[in-house]
Amino acid sequence: MKVLIADKLSDKTVSALKALGMEVTVNSDLTADKLPEAIDNSDILVVRSTKVTVNTISAAKNLSLIIRAGAGVNTIDLVAANTRGIYVSNCPGKNTEAVAELAIGLLIAADRRIVDATSDMRGGAWKKKEYGKARGLKGRTFGILGFGAIGKAVARRAQSLGMKVSVWSRSLTKEIAEEYGVGYAPDLPSLVSQCDAVSIHLAYKPETHHIVDKAVLDTMKNDAILINTSRGEVVDTAALKDAIREKKLRVGLDVFENEPSGGEAEFTDKELAAKVTATPHIGASTDQASEAIADEVVKIVKTFQETGVPLNTVNIRARSSATQSLVVRHFNRVGVLAGILGKLRSSGINVEEMTNIIFEASKAACCTLLLDDAPSKEVLGEMEKDENIIEIALKPIA
Repeated sequence: MKVLIADKLSDKTVSALKALGMEVTVNSDLTADKLPEAIDNSDILVVRSTKVTVNTISAAKNLSLIIRAGAGVNTIDLVAANTRGIYVSNCPGKNTEAVAELAIGLLIAADRRIVDATSDMRGGAWKKKEYGKARGLKGRTFGILGFGAIGKAVARRAQSLGMKVSVWSRSLTKEIAEEYGVGYAPDLPSLVSQCDAVSIHLAYKPETHHIVDKAVLDTMKNDAILINTSRGEVVDTAALKDAIREKKLRVGLDVFENEPSGGEAEFTDKELAAKVTATPHIGASTDQASEAIADEVVKIVKTFQETGVPLNTVNIRARSSATQSLVVRHFNRVGVLAGILGKLRSSGINVEEMTNIIFEASKAACCTLLLDDAPSKEVLGEMEKDENIIEIALKPIA
């Protein structure tokens, strides 16, 4: 299989993929616009920050798997991938520690105004009086939006700083919060209104778009700290600029709305950059995280090579729409299943899912087919006439 790596990844990834017999091409200079021309007949595409658009997917002749070398998949056109039957996988949890470390780094930097102080000193200005006014973090209330792996890792670090941690998450219960030793907030406004600092760790989905909007920002304390290392689109940037000006919020950002997708580009929102502590989406960019992601990418490809189904797929339907389960125990001979499928096709019945298990010694097998409708008794009778069929059982799916 041919693998195209469209971003800079660990050299370990390339050597390990080649060891699996893959033909690997690396081009870390590709952009979303250039990727359609480069995809050609690649079977597997590996990306990190490069966007995979409908144009790339349409141009791909043989593409069957897209791997995001990271956690989120919002840079990949899932609708287009679904339409073409292309698996999309990611590497969840491999950058947890790296992102958590940066979130805490931005928190401390925002509290102590490290960037501004450094900038002044590089300009030859010694302003000890100005930058000696930090509030400090010990004993402050720290709010976390989202309590997945990264949210939990940030909570542990904040607690080690002596901060009181409270959390809001759609899936969080009082019992879970108590188990982790954090406060429970029933909704987003009630969380941010009590906090001296807030850190966002939410996946970007349609329902989280601008979830931190003007109404939420208006409930924050004056001079509070806001950290975002998740996705830029979860925060309303226009409302954030207003809050920085009106409420004197101190902000640390690693992600931005409409941020550049490449490794080097012009950052056009200079107004925002001038008011915040900022890094260019480097949360997952540590050697440790890169090595862990490299291992996971190789594991995904290896599993796909061996089974045809990759690990960590994000675009497989959660629940089948099938209404019937047809179980066929049969002798493991050529053409048996083809006969079954032919009869289903003639009846206008679609196979939603299918698995075929071969027993020891390879003489017999059991095939389970999930169908969108029930075959008639006559069709089932025709199937049973085949001497290679041991038993057929049809039952509705609850």
